[in-house]
Parts: sequence; structure tokens; C-alpha cells
Amino acid sequence: MTTPASRTGLRADARRNRARVLAAAHEAFADEGPSVPLDEIARRAGVGAGTVYRHFPSKELLFEAVVLDRIAWLAGQARERLDAADPGAAFFEFFDVVAEQALLNKALCDALEASTGLPFKAASDERAEFRAAFADLLRRAQAAGAVRADVEPGDLTALLAGYLAIQRQAPQGRPLAKIIADGLRA
Repeated sequence: MTTPASRTGLRADARRNRARVLAAAHEAFADEGPSVPLDEIARRAGVGAGTVYRHFPSKELLFEAVVLDRIAWLAGQARERLDAADPGAAFFEFFDVVAEQALLNKALCDALEASTGLPFKAASDERAEFRAAFADLLRRAQAAGAVRADVEPGDLTALLAGYLAIQRQAPQGRPLAKIIADGLRA
């Protein structure tokens, strides 16, 4: 697995190319699922296939990098909201962003597992950073009186799982996911 620390030694142009490949792969996986050919990802990124293979020798490694990049992006989004004037609004906005990304990542992870037989597990460092930032947002929202005091950071995973299940199953136009979010409010 390529970790953020192991990428720091890349030249500036190699870092830019890697970022372009990740962005193109994220878009391609979202559009077409994990069956999208690496050559198509290279085309979307505006680089040669060799550049993709140099950074990601297999589609599974590219997929893993895309998911880990999204987790790191989400952690950054949480940290950016830590200074929001309205901690409650920042928390609920972020909850929706996480749910949207999780729907996409869950579908992709399930499709990858079905095609390879291997379950995808995100690296613990990225997950830990994301969870810590999300917990900080929760604590700020609770301190502002916007989120129930009895919600613990560890509860967020289960609540999100329920939220996602409802979003996938809710009839069009029904506010069922909003009901879960409202249940978090103080």
C-alpha cells in the first residue's frame, strides 16, 4: 500500500500526476464502478497508461488509494469545519457529506469485493484521523447545545450505517434520513 508518508519523496510533477490519476479514478469508479479499465482512467487523467501503472501497479491498489484519499479528504473537511461559527450546522452538514461519500464508497467496496473476493478494509491511520476529526466536530456541536449530550463518538458509525440504509431504502421524497438526523439534535 502506498501511504501518504511514502509519497513525500515524489517529484512535484509526479505528485501532480498522481493527484490527477486519483481524481480521474474517483470520477471513473463513481461513473462506471470498479470494472473501469485503467486505460480509461489514464485517458481521463490526461496521462499515459504507464504513469497510472507506475503509481498503481494494480486496479485494487488504485481503488484502495482512491478510498483512502476520500477518507483523508473527509478528515480535512471535518477539520475545516471545526472553526465554524455555528458548530451544530457544521456537524450536520458534515454528517450529510460523510453519508454521501459513504454511499459511493460502500457501493464501490461491495463491487470490488464481489469481483475479487477480497474485502476492502481502509488503513487504520486514515480511519483514526477521520474518526478523531468527526469526534471533535461532535463535541463542539454538543458544547453548543446542538447535538444530544448522550451521543458518543463511537455511536456515529452505527448512526451513519442506519442513515445510509434508510437513504438507500426510503421512497423518493420521504424525509426518513432527516428523521435520524433530527434524532441527534438536542
